[in-house]
Parts: sequence; C-alpha cells; structure tokens
Amino acid sequence: MTNVRSFQLSDYAHLTSLLQDELSTTCYEETIEAFGRQLSWDSDLVLVAVVQQQVVGVIIGTIDNNKGYYYRIAVASSHQRKGVGRALIQGLKKKFEQRKVSRVLITMDDHNTNIQPFYESLGYLPVDFHSPLKKLSIVVGN
Repeated sequence: MTNVRSFQLSDYAHLTSLLQDELSTTCYEETIEAFGRQLSWDSDLVLVAVVQQQVVGVIIGTIDNNKGYYYRIAVASSHQRKGVGRALIQGLKKKFEQRKVSRVLITMDDHNTNIQPFYESLGYLPVDFHSPLKKLSIVVGN
C-alpha cells in the first residue's frame, strides 16, 4: 500500500537518488534547484510516496498568486503504473484545497510533456497546463 506524506529531511538521500534515476541530467539539475527553493518556502508542498518504508515517488508543488502548481512528479520505474503517481497528485490536491487556492495548474516544460496524457486521464484539461516563460538571454556587444 502507498503512503503519501510530507517530505522529511531523512528522505533527502532517497529522494535525490530517485530523481537522478528517473530524470534526465538537465531535468534533474533544474528539479533539484526548484526542490531546494520550495523547501525553503513551504516544505509542506513536497510530498513523497512510501511503499514498505521505501521512498518510491515524489511530487513538488508550489503556490503562487493563490494558484497551486504541480511542478514535478517522479515515480521509481519499478512502481510506475501502480497508482503511486495518482496518490501523489491526490495528496497534493488536498493540500491545495486546504489552502483554498483559486485554481490548480500543471507546470509543463520540455521535461514533462510526455506525462500530459497521464494528467488528462485524471480529468485535467488543456487549459489546466501552464508553460512557464522561457528565461531570456541578453546578448551584449557586437
């Protein structure tokens, strides 16, 4: 059975290992950076899925301007398609509901477009997907 709970400091090594195993190098680096920021802002919005005392999944959420965002979800390949992702999303959705966010959105970037069908299977619509603005580069000189 999957237990979803808030992140604890003792989860850190297992969680970073899971993210390294399941994400590309670039995605991992961006996710770890966002993970650190979210922990400093509101660690209650980082949830882990635990099966037999082992961290097998994580979802990182955030709230901005009264909107809740699913930022990144990762599930160990050995536990995919077993309801872990669904349990993580439901757990974070409850956190958003408790905080009375006005809307829940899914952050979509180059790294997670492949899971859009998963979110759609849970009832999310194209209007629920949010693409963050790309960082602009300024070219100096000529």
